[in-house]
Amino acid sequence: MRLRRTLVALTLTAAAATTLTAPAIADPALDVTGSQQVAPGVRLSSFTTASASAATIQGELLTVDLRNPRVSVDLLHPPAVAQAQTVSQMANAQGAVAGVNGDFFNNTEAQHPGVAFTDSSDGPEIADRRVLKAAVPNGQRFGPGMPPGVTTEAVLGVGVDRVARLGSAHLEGSVRIKSATYSLGGLNQYAIPVGGIGAYTSAWGATSRARSVCGTDTSRGAACSTDTTEVTLRHDRVVAVGGTVGAGAIARDETVLVGREGGADALRTLQVGQHVTTQYALSTGHGVPFRFAIGGFPILRDGTVVAGQDAKTAAVRTGAGFSADGHTLYLVAVQAKPGTSGGMTIPEVAQLLQQAGAANAVNLDGGGSTSLVARDPGANTVTVRNHPTDAAGERSVANGIGVFVR
Repeated sequence: MRLRRTLVALTLTAAAATTLTAPAIADPALDVTGSQQVAPGVRLSSFTTASASAATIQGELLTVDLRNPRVSVDLLHPPAVAQAQTVSQMANAQGAVAGVNGDFFNNTEAQHPGVAFTDSSDGPEIADRRVLKAAVPNGQRFGPGMPPGVTTEAVLGVGVDRVARLGSAHLEGSVRIKSATYSLGGLNQYAIPVGGIGAYTSAWGATSRARSVCGTDTSRGAACSTDTTEVTLRHDRVVAVGGTVGAGAIARDETVLVGREGGADALRTLQVGQHVTTQYALSTGHGVPFRFAIGGFPILRDGTVVAGQDAKTAAVRTGAGFSADGHTLYLVAVQAKPGTSGGMTIPEVAQLLQQAGAANAVNLDGGGSTSLVARDPGANTVTVRNHPTDAAGERSVANGIGVFVR
């Protein structure tokens, strides 16, 4: 099968930002307590600030100069989409000098006993120009509520022109069976749309695909579908058809198609030896192709805090933003001073990034997932610079944003 390694282009999300009117947001004046040049074009700053819920917030801020020809940004990711590692593990394995954790992800299946969780992310992933996965349906995502008009397809990325942008990455794909063509509803996702067909490649890994048919487009906790079909293709030919969604590694020359309800009916007509053509791409409109992109919902757009966010819940947070010209990237991890309670709301993180110099920003996974790592000058590995809240230290996560210097 000729599965395309696609370059993806950027389109700015059409949803307009409006002025935030939510109460109880502290002035996030930054008091820098230390600063260190991690590498040319990469600086780490430690700071304290205030929030509405905590007397003192401690934070770490990475400032990355994308104009420096030696500096690049890319996706930190485990060897498989359906796998998790700590940010330190991913950074060291890929040779990053710094990084933070990324998107929210499927790390529990308490609502579906007996179904394995997948550790795969909510949103799209693009690494070194290669599409790894697409976004799950909105109702299937993990994480806090998104602002109105935002979907799981929202991304922050850096184009091949080395400029950071906000965008949206939509899966466009098809499965052609004889004279009939069906839309492809998923690519390496832990959840596919009701009635849809999802494609799984070697990038997915060996984790069970059973989770993909659980829940609905509007309810993550809804029951798993029992009307399913799984088909294995090798070189455009059907080699297996069955009613059970399986597990196990997928060979590089294979693609597994999983269908539920109407999608299952379509796949059920296939027979071993039959020719099937599958194509896919992440469509982001017309513009500069993404070199890297990660899922994250916008919290700051064109210098304005995005309306409709939770301005009451304070927590440990991770955020990423960039300057108005897209040439400077800001990665931040914040939490209440150890031994105290509280944290920051999402709008407070937006304001903090704005004060640091960002005009646009996204919210990333927080709480026990928050990790910011960086190398000491001359070191070959990174160290954790924030204070992870899990008792065991760094939490294994689905992906992250890595900073690289050649």
